[in-house]
Amino acid sequence: MEPGALRDRLTDALRGWTAGYAEVRVERTRATRVAFRGKRLEGANESVDAGGCVRVLVEGRGWGVASFTSLDDIPAMLGTAEEMSRAVRLEAPIRLAPGVAREAEVVPEVDGDPRDVSLPEKRRLLEHLNGLMLAASDRIADTTASYFDNWTEWAFANSEGTWLYEVRPEIGLSAQATARDGEVIERALESLGLRRGWRSVQDQDRMFRTAAERALALLTAPAVRGGTYPVVLDPRLAGVFVHEAFGHLSEADFVYENPEARAMMTLGRRFGSDLVNIGDDGSAAGLRGTLPYDDEGTPTQRTKLVDQGILVGRLHSRETAAAMRERPTGNARAIDFRHPPIVRMTNTYIEGGSGTFEDLIRDVPLGVYAVDAIGGQTYLENFSFSAAHGYVIRDGKLAELVKDVTLAGNLFQSLQAIDGVAADFQWNQMGGGCGKGGQFPLPVTEGAPHVRFRELLVGGEVAT
Repeated sequence: MEPGALRDRLTDALRGWTAGYAEVRVERTRATRVAFRGKRLEGANESVDAGGCVRVLVEGRGWGVASFTSLDDIPAMLGTAEEMSRAVRLEAPIRLAPGVAREAEVVPEVDGDPRDVSLPEKRRLLEHLNGLMLAASDRIADTTASYFDNWTEWAFANSEGTWLYEVRPEIGLSAQATARDGEVIERALESLGLRRGWRSVQDQDRMFRTAAERALALLTAPAVRGGTYPVVLDPRLAGVFVHEAFGHLSEADFVYENPEARAMMTLGRRFGSDLVNIGDDGSAAGLRGTLPYDDEGTPTQRTKLVDQGILVGRLHSRETAAAMRERPTGNARAIDFRHPPIVRMTNTYIEGGSGTFEDLIRDVPLGVYAVDAIGGQTYLENFSFSAAHGYVIRDGKLAELVKDVTLAGNLFQSLQAIDGVAADFQWNQMGGGCGKGGQFPLPVTEGAPHVRFRELLVGGEVAT
């Protein structure tokens, strides 16, 4: 898409608009996907997806939304969306927080444009990486390896005078190894997702070997013995924990639409110990969830959610900010042009504290070190997570590898039980994405240091 010509099309369609608020969002994505299953190439393709979305809000009514695949359809879709908006009668009409007209074009530098790399070369890279897993042992029964890149051109204009154009690159790898010994089957997964270029996925042999080695090690690992223990989370699992267990509760659409959540998520309420500091930062440099503007044209920012255990903020779109009389935070995001933006996280984190990982385990006579996350579920303040694996902490040192490590509890009680936060903060540049409202996978990032809980319920093999 040529930015100048695109600007003319979008701004011309909105010129003189008087029927409330209107916006047009246009995207064009060139994508590559390569996948291996065992020795078999399952797919290698390139595709282009392009289209747009208009939203109209007539004063005192609800949203009218329409998608299109041709720029020629924009005037008609604006008319359709206006009719839809006028037809929506609500007891509490939708309002928007005040907006500011902005103009910007953002084209990031990348370490190698993936569009300049041929599909056969991308296939050869993944075939090599997949082969490392297959060669690890004759007990590797199966593998799954994938590569992806997206190059998205995004443009936005609204009736308030905003015009924005961005290039949003993304690239990633994933590795899953399945090991088998008789009737015992174990899997291990590693993934990488970056807003960078081709050179960033080179030299990733270690990632694929790690997946195979961990799957093999888990074959002989015992299940953790269930009980209540001091628990230390590694940065990956701690990041997923704060994203799933707390981040979604901080999305303001969930709060104001749910009376139970509204009563629970009261600003000023204590949610954790003084060591707990949680936030979301869509402006952090170089992360998957980083964007200069959200899908409503609001600049992204760093938003403090919990300050020394106290709830101090939440994530907003312009709509939720107006409804709750707070400020937009730049967290209105859509998975693609087929969907309207909703309130979503960007890069969610728990801040680092002081000391080292060794400091956290030194005085633990018997505990669990839980590593990485393979799944989980939350409902309001209750959570359950499955770690990829773990280690017993015995007399202040890491001991044997264990598997089937699940963690469960009440979020607020667990946040109060945090009694150690190390200084080793890291952003976890994993693949996959976040799901909400039928929109998946949205690129996000989690960040955390090692975190210790005074006690957590650990599921596994029941002691007899």
